[in-house]
Amino acid sequence: MMDAGIETRRRQALFRAQRRGTKELDLIFGAFAAAHLAELDAKQLDSFEELLAVPDWQIYRWVMGKEEVPQRYDTEIFARLRDYRVNLKP
Repeated sequence: MMDAGIETRRRQALFRAQRRGTKELDLIFGAFAAAHLAELDAKQLDSFEELLAVPDWQIYRWVMGKEEVPQRYDTEIFARLRDYRVNLKP
């Protein structure tokens, strides 16, 4: 039953990641989610879901390195997302 719950959360997170609201973040979050959600454990998924709740304008500044990331969000998952963005091919 636990596996079904996490799979549902992963599907919901993928949907939300692909439809953040701005094209740039849809691409960054959507690509990261498609590539990595399946390997995230429940705690890592919690962290990703917290990032999904941050307003677009704010997280965009963090991801692009224009503003310092608050400690609460400066997690392993955020670092992976930021690194993934750096390695995306235009």
